[in-house]
Amino acid sequence: MRFLIVGDVYGRPGRAAFAKYTPKIRAEKKIDVVIVNGENSAGGKGITRKSLDALYHGGADIITSGNHIWDKKDVLEFIDTEPFLIRPANYPEGAPGRGYCVYPFRAKNVGVMNLSGRAFMPALDCPFQKVEDLLRDMKQDCDIIILDFHAETTSEKMAMGWYLDGRVNAVVGTHTHIQTADDRLLPGGTAYITDLGMVGPWNSVLGVRRECILEKFTTGRPVRFEPAEGPAVYSAVIIETDDVTNRTLSIERVLIREE
Repeated sequence: MRFLIVGDVYGRPGRAAFAKYTPKIRAEKKIDVVIVNGENSAGGKGITRKSLDALYHGGADIITSGNHIWDKKDVLEFIDTEPFLIRPANYPEGAPGRGYCVYPFRAKNVGVMNLSGRAFMPALDCPFQKVEDLLRDMKQDCDIIILDFHAETTSEKMAMGWYLDGRVNAVVGTHTHIQTADDRLLPGGTAYITDLGMVGPWNSVLGVRRECILEKFTTGRPVRFEPAEGPAVYSAVIIETDDVTNRTLSIERVLIREE
């Protein structure tokens, strides 16, 4: 099987770029399943019904999220009824939504889980302990398991990759919006990248208008963030697994930069 795993989609420009390039990549690379982080898809923070539907229409099969999942309150109207929209599993017990999903594809069950880091992030339950609970639930039902680890620091994401090496097919980092160049198969066979990167405006600061960020840094005052416009960047990885053994065979970075 071949998976396209796409970085954080930022606002309307990101949704447009996702819809523009995903079908082309899917056809050219013979992709079976598309997984995308959508937590910034509505105005740069959160998910709405409109942005969720746009991601599905653009080619997403499974949508992960992160610390901005609750920023648009209407997400509470549909998060419990969307089987392939997930939020970090280490939110406290009783939080709306689910932390993993099982996506059936032909004769395979693809398990995708979502966790949030704790370094410089909201104080949630320990992701390393929580992943053990998830694996106990998922191992019996899933042929392939992929983790979106939404975290700030490279060290915490790398630690999770090593922690799960040989136990899941892939650990991909999200949240920092800059694609890292450390894609690799770890010794135990787990595909890893510290951060997938972003789908959104290229001439920006992490998707935000440069002027907003420069004002924030030069004045020290709070600034309202606004999504940038202009050429897009599309960041992702392609992961291939063996159809017989389910072992991960390869990981390949995708980076499209419009001029």
